[in-house]
Parts: sequence; C-alpha cells; structure tokens
Amino acid sequence: MSIDTEKTLRVESLNKTFFIDGKPLEVLKDINLELKEGEVVSIVGASGCGKSTLLKIIVGLGSATEGRVLLKNKKVEKPSIECGMVFQEPRLYPWLTVEKNILMGISRKISGDEKKKALRDHINLVGLAGFEKALPNQLSGGMQQRVSIARALVNRPSVLLLDEPFGSLDALTRIDMQKEILRIWETERITIILVTHDIDEAIYLGDRVVVMSRRPGVIKRTLPVDLPRPRDRNSEYFANIRREIFREFFAEQQRTENMEYYL
Repeated sequence: MSIDTEKTLRVESLNKTFFIDGKPLEVLKDINLELKEGEVVSIVGASGCGKSTLLKIIVGLGSATEGRVLLKNKKVEKPSIECGMVFQEPRLYPWLTVEKNILMGISRKISGDEKKKALRDHINLVGLAGFEKALPNQLSGGMQQRVSIARALVNRPSVLLLDEPFGSLDALTRIDMQKEILRIWETERITIILVTHDIDEAIYLGDRVVVMSRRPGVIKRTLPVDLPRPRDRNSEYFANIRREIFREFFAEQQRTENMEYYL
C-alpha cells in the first residue's frame, strides 16, 4: 500500500551520540520509523535505551548526530505547532488557571475569537468543563494531565508525542487516562507516538508496538496489533502479543547476562 508522504512522519537513519567528559556515548543507532496519518505507535524498551531522546528529536527539542526527521516531507529542525508533546509530569504553571495554562500553548497567529473557540473546544475535549478557573493544586493528577494534553492539542498539531504520560498516576487513574486518550484519538484522528514502560498500555493503545534494545537503542522488532477497539486485555490475542514482547526483553537480558559472565 502506498503512503502519502505529505501526511506521514518519517525518521530516517537516525543516530544520536552524546559526549560525556569527552567520551562518546552512543544512545540511538540507525532508527528508521514511518507513521501513517492517524496511526498510533507505541514504543517500549528498557530505561536508558533512548526512547525519550528520540521523542525530543522528533519534536525538535534535540538534534540528531546523523539522519533526519521529516514531517509532511519537511525536515524537523526546531519545535513547531505541528508537533504537540505531553511529558510524564504535567508541567503546569502553578499560579495559572486551567484555561490560562492551556492558552500558554496556543499560537499567537490566530485572532482572539479563534483563541476563545479553541480553548472552549479543547476544555470540552478533555472533559474539564467547569474547571476553567481552577488552579493546578485544586486538580487530581489525572485532571492535571488532561490540562497538559489540551495544551498540546490546542494548536491542532499533526502529531502528538506522549512521553510516559501516565507514569506517575495510580493504576486505576492510569487505565482511565488510557481510555481518555483513545476517546480523544477517535475524535481527532491525530497521529500519536507513545513512549511507555507499560507493555499492556502499549498494546492497548497502539496500532503497532515498536520494541527497542538496550543502549544503543535500535529497533529490534515491530509487532502489529490487529485488534478492534476497545481492546480486551484478557483476550488470547492480547496475551500472545504480550508474550512476544516479554520474550524480546528476556532474550536480550539473557544475552547481556551471558556476556557479563564471560567477561
């Protein structure tokens, strides 16, 4: 099936090396990834494998040592309203209300009336109507993250990047927020990249799950999730994908332990 490159995010032959005390540290190696418009891709991997670094390069908050990121066939070189990002912590301004925190992310190129409409639409989208004047410390953790999501979406970006967005939430709130992301995706049909340590979350949300190796991070395997939504976490197919991903992690762990033994 042909892919319209004007509506696709592409990561091409991307490498990233940091220099620590003058010594090179290879973090990402030969990353190639392509997303269709409206697709949800989950990325899983061990801590330190470069998942968050990859997101920062995609959004323009960091640069690659080699390779490039193309969005709508244009090279990404700096942050833009085409990409919205949600971090693990909500990163809200504690002295600003819900509506003012969301407005901090909005483009200044639109009129006042357009801003009001965008604000109202996105407060409704994330289910925070009635909390417009609330301060962050008056909200639950899940509600704070909804504000962060609204701020990331208010410019109607082409791609939404989620970097462990529910990692600090309790288990039940986390499940609720996963359902919320799906509801928003069904409304907006936005392209989403999710970085997570939670394998069930990756399967539940993603059309594909990308498994990365330990540092240097390389894409070891990509597993399609051919399940209708909403997904049953207890289904046999869901469990089979979970086993495949765990098998990748345990195989790598075993190889690492064997190498350490012989060293």
